[in-house]
Amino acid sequence: MNNLDVSYYIFQDWKANRGNVKAQFVLTLFRLATWARSNKILIILFFWYLLFYRFFVEWVLGIELPWSLKAGSGLRLQHGQGLVVHGQTIIGKNCSIKHSTTIGIRINPDGSIGRAPIIGNNVDIGTHVCIIGEIEIGDNVAIGAGSIVIKSIPPNCVVVGNPARVVKVKEVTESIL
Repeated sequence: MNNLDVSYYIFQDWKANRGNVKAQFVLTLFRLATWARSNKILIILFFWYLLFYRFFVEWVLGIELPWSLKAGSGLRLQHGQGLVVHGQTIIGKNCSIKHSTTIGIRINPDGSIGRAPIIGNNVDIGTHVCIIGEIEIGDNVAIGAGSIVIKSIPPNCVVVGNPARVVKVKEVTESIL
């Protein structure tokens, strides 16, 4: 990630989180930490910044967005408190994540560690959602509050429940955002 990429992502995140100063601040710190972590020389130069990011964002604010996370532009955090996202997760563009959400890996019965979820573009993740395992969530998906997602979700649908199930398939022209 170069300087132009960092500024592009920061501006897109600020635009997506207009009026939410906390999310703008956290995502700016996240994008800068991701950039600083992208090169060994930058890691050395920005070592104290990376420590500050881990302490302030994760411990003080309770938002676990590891700098190894791959997140597309326009990421929206609503409230953010209690948010835990595994560092190997891939999140597409224009996604929204609400508070008390966990996105992580699953340990398989044989003891091996699975892959983190891949989340498509324009996905709206409700509050208290748990997304676990080697699953893919398609584009334009809405996940209802309190849902437990343990299986892949096709694009253009609404899912709710424990375990999450499709309750509505949206027409392609209908927009979630």
